[in-house]
Amino acid sequence: MKQNTWSIQPRLNVRLTHNSIFAICACMPMLIALLAFPHLSQATGDPDRGKQLFERRCTGCHSLDQDKEGPRLRGVYGRQSGKISSSKYSTAVQSAHITWDDTSLDKWLTDPDSLIADTDMDFHVPKADERADIIRYLKLLSGK
Repeated sequence: MKQNTWSIQPRLNVRLTHNSIFAICACMPMLIALLAFPHLSQATGDPDRGKQLFERRCTGCHSLDQDKEGPRLRGVYGRQSGKISSSKYSTAVQSAHITWDDTSLDKWLTDPDSLIADTDMDFHVPKADERADIIRYLKLLSGK
């Protein structure tokens, strides 16, 4: 049985079958969504695990809603560094002008001094999956 094919001419020499046209059409909504909302493709990490990791590893110095040794972290995602007036930031953090997002938080949690030299934070999270989980949790708490 001969299958119907179409050719796109003259510049592209591509032969499309019914199956390939169907596959292209099936993928179009997802491609359009990723183009319209690129942040959706960066949504990695498990916020439930992030909450557990945050409670176990971060609450010695941070709280969600109160300043402790470090600033409160509810709403940190999307906030500029050093901008909570009640928190005592290092001069380096106050003058860094970094907006906390996936990239900056990942770099910060990997090695704070690599993002902002002479910071007061000595803690780091060496595992990429744990950083992604914590960041996802903080992002969710920020309504992002």
